[in-house]
Amino acid sequence: MYINFQALGCRLNEAELETWANQFMQRGHQVTADAEEADVVVFNSCAVTAQADRKSRQQIARLQRRNPTASLVVTGCHASLNPQAVKSSLGVDLVVDNQDKEQLVEQTLQLVGEDGASVSGVVVESPNALLVRGRHRGFVKIQDGCRYRCTYCIVTIARGDERSRSEADILAEINRLHQQGIQEVALTGVHVGGYGSDIDSSLFRLLQQILAHTDMPRIRLASVEPWDLESNFFELFENPRLLPHMHLPIQSGCDSVLRRMARRCKTAEFARLVEQARSAVPLFNVTTDLITGFPGETEDEWRQSMDFVASVGFGHMHIFPFSARAGTKAARLPEQLNGAIKKARSREMHALAAELKQRELARHIGSEVEVLWEQQINPDSAQWIGYTPHYHKIITADSNIRASSITRVSVDALSVDATMLANHARQAQVTLAEFG
Repeated sequence: MYINFQALGCRLNEAELETWANQFMQRGHQVTADAEEADVVVFNSCAVTAQADRKSRQQIARLQRRNPTASLVVTGCHASLNPQAVKSSLGVDLVVDNQDKEQLVEQTLQLVGEDGASVSGVVVESPNALLVRGRHRGFVKIQDGCRYRCTYCIVTIARGDERSRSEADILAEINRLHQQGIQEVALTGVHVGGYGSDIDSSLFRLLQQILAHTDMPRIRLASVEPWDLESNFFELFENPRLLPHMHLPIQSGCDSVLRRMARRCKTAEFARLVEQARSAVPLFNVTTDLITGFPGETEDEWRQSMDFVASVGFGHMHIFPFSARAGTKAARLPEQLNGAIKKARSREMHALAAELKQRELARHIGSEVEVLWEQQINPDSAQWIGYTPHYHKIITADSNIRASSITRVSVDALSVDATMLANHARQAQVTLAEFG
């Protein structure tokens, strides 16, 4: 049986797809990148914004049209928040709530009447699902859910309470991925910094265990809320296997807006955290999320946010106009701003973010970096894309590169747009890509 996997949204959704893909393959089934040849399509949906909800609905309809004979399994936040609507969608055969994701493979096999056996009747040792899907960096889910309730966030409602995986399970998964050729993993979850709150552990302790008991060359942290980190947290980065990049969502650069968001970190505390990171590792890359046009955000508050972002100097930003989500406190707050204000502020922040990213990338020109090569631009080209430890995209033209290899290169040029990027590649230069 052929299984195709689709996802919208966060890295956690990707991590879950990889887990299911490996489980199906261990049961003797095959993963396919082509939804039209699949017997089963699994879609992990998103609901972080109203736009994500809309895209999830559109993707469900699109997948059904592309392959109406396949069994369509839908899970994720959109499905968990709107189970009846998804169940009634044309062509959806199974809806799996977020709370039941560990049973997704079993429920799917029951749906299609398969016992998991391969053609020969023997379950075979499978290759890694990441490599089958054309990926060379693994996302490892370390926990799910969140005990906090930021006023704008629908994800904590969709994902439920915090649940940490055991250290032993995480170590085993990382070691398995490395044995199958993966050179880098990113640890992901809903509230990664809260790992261990329910099992007498912590993110600090988990990282110590990973560094001590795995040989994975590159370990990266995905999004981590800027609290619940121990005072000596950044001492861990003395080990170069723990990569010098963290995505720390700030959401606003104004303390009064942060209070309305019910965020647990003030701007001064956030700035100290960034300073600790950059003191521990030169050129430590801090990236972030930011919401524009939160209810009641005045022009003065917006200017404070702009000034704070400029002072921190983020390497990359994900910028979202505020999206009122039914069921959240923020949707009921007074002084909801109109779309024109939210979009204008988004454009202004995007312009600042581009300037800051250009400065960040320029700091790496002339440096030597180790690059994990992940993707050949096209089969007829020697052009490859890879990532530095700081999570900057690199492009080069080198016929000797192999997928999943790590090589040390000198960064020669900075790309401003895709045309320059291609030109630099044809000249066999190693180029930092301006876009993320």
